[in-house]
Amino acid sequence: MKVEIKRSKRRKKTISARLDGDIMYVYAPVDTPEKELHKIIKNFEKRFARRNLKRELNKEHNLREVFNKLNKKYFDGKIKIKSIEYVTVQQSKYGCCNYKKKTIRLSHYIAQMPDWVRDYVIIHEMAHILQPNHSKAFWDMVYRYKLAERARGFLIAKKMEDNQELDIE
Repeated sequence: MKVEIKRSKRRKKTISARLDGDIMYVYAPVDTPEKELHKIIKNFEKRFARRNLKRELNKEHNLREVFNKLNKKYFDGKIKIKSIEYVTVQQSKYGCCNYKKKTIRLSHYIAQMPDWVRDYVIIHEMAHILQPNHSKAFWDMVYRYKLAERARGFLIAKKMEDNQELDIE
């Protein structure tokens, strides 16, 4: 990614950036120290990369289709949601849901794992729509998925391999 820095005398404190194709335009005050500016540019690059990754993953993978298939098979089509998407801001959880807003978010890490693991995480979050806790009723729903135990083991092993604190519960 090419970076073009545009300094302005009128700009006093803020530094902003926008992406136009492969060029990132950075707008900064004239008196911003070079070292500080490069640190901020690195953060902008990371932010734009995460945004592009999220966009690509959600375009590439039709999570709504996967959700509909799993909903029909394991929940008799009872679960209604507003959205399901990959996100790049979830570093400590593989998935999360808001049972009130009926939304499911999956960590971008899941996209790199086998489909049966992704399906387990989706089923786990779907069960939370009906049971927003980890009660026996919740786990009874999750364990209808025949690969649930295997997927949990995979995620635990992955966490240990990566030495990360990623939440699977």
